[in-house]
Amino acid sequence: MNASHQPDPRDRPARLTVGVVGAGRVGPALAASLQLAGHRPVAASGVSDTSVRRAAAMLPDVPLVPPAEVLDRADLVLLTVPDDALPGLVEGLAETGAVRPGQLLVHTSGRYGTKVLEPALRAGALPLALHPAMTFTGTAVDVQRLAGCSFGVTAPEELRLAAEALVIEMGGEPEWIAEENRPLYHAALALGANHLVTLVAESMELLRDAGVAAPDRMLGPLLGAALDNALRSGDAALTGPVARGDAGTVAAHVAELRKHAPQTVAGYLAMARATADRALAHGLLKPELAEDLLGVLANGAQGTTGSGGAEGGTR
Repeated sequence: MNASHQPDPRDRPARLTVGVVGAGRVGPALAASLQLAGHRPVAASGVSDTSVRRAAAMLPDVPLVPPAEVLDRADLVLLTVPDDALPGLVEGLAETGAVRPGQLLVHTSGRYGTKVLEPALRAGALPLALHPAMTFTGTAVDVQRLAGCSFGVTAPEELRLAAEALVIEMGGEPEWIAEENRPLYHAALALGANHLVTLVAESMELLRDAGVAAPDRMLGPLLGAALDNALRSGDAALTGPVARGDAGTVAAHVAELRKHAPQTVAGYLAMARATADRALAHGLLKPELAEDLLGVLANGAQGTTGSGGAEGGTR
């Protein structure tokens, strides 16, 4: 951990009782991480059988109670519900008087900053937005993955030190995000992480169709190298037929995908066009080769929206 991020011990929050509202994949992991730092989980809420089992595994001996009772028992409450459910949850808790003055109320939504907690703020709560930039499995491995994980943090100025201390206690690194930039920040993470899962899953399916017995083993080293290169070099890491302007290869790809996996064609074309634009902008794709390539992509798109499975001139 970077020593420069270590807070002054006087700024560290006192050992807190911790509650979790929403025992999905994120909440129990964060509570377990805070427990390792010396805080004490005292209550959680969960409805589904999966949530109940997850809470029992990751937070043993922590009782499952209704959300209002979680707030009644805890100094620090983690609101780890889906984004769309968060505003209504906060309003309901505030309206029913469940929120206590001086209570730390932390949500983990990437989309929202602290304004979504305004009803609780009016009731005297201390609002924090701490979003771990990590994918969660709902198992104990998540606690280990928090080591070195960046958190998108939004907090009032007077709570910045407390927010930073909590993130560092969970093993993370705070990255300050302005309230107005939260939706863009979250869109960037979704574009990179969530869509990556879709791309990898589709790639593995196509490799199986092509007769590859272990597509995960084939893709692992390739994708690991590609990710490492992209993080190190950005657009300079672009390789492959699109970046080379190999229009014939791209046309063959589109034709094969239309034949064997038509549901993937639109995504392939969209990513190929975005790749071509970036390769052109950074001088990797030669302009004299770009015209034929962009023509293939345009014809492929027409075939995607056409009727009767038209080939769109991609052969």
